[in-house]
Amino acid sequence: MSGSNEVDRPDPPVNNGLVINGGTHYVGNQAIGNQAQAFSGTVAFQPQDAEQAAVRTAELLALVTQLLTEHRAALADPEATTRELRRLREELAEAEPQPTVLRRALTRLTEFVQPVTPLVVAVGELTQSVRGALGV
Repeated sequence: MSGSNEVDRPDPPVNNGLVINGGTHYVGNQAIGNQAQAFSGTVAFQPQDAEQAAVRTAELLALVTQLLTEHRAALADPEATTRELRRLREELAEAEPQPTVLRRALTRLTEFVQPVTPLVVAVGELTQSVRGALGV
């Protein structure tokens, strides 16, 4: 910079953020920013028969129950969350589950777990499983 009046200034910061507006968005692994990386295990969607779907849904219900226990203190209303999960279980146990009841329970459950990322992910997977199995 000899003989120059210019000051060596750093480049302005770049916002590598992500903006999503409106609706409900299910986002898997993502990485934003310079040299960001996101890793995930194998993701595959295989057609499931009713038995496979029921097993997967049961596994996810157990996972959500476990996560509710682990993250109870972080939930705004743990009692309501537990109650909604119980309603979902009861409806799924019916001979002919009502799609409107399932949708309502899944929507409310999704809202109740919002502050806790592991629960949001697990409930999202549960929602996909129920929707795929029952066409809800």
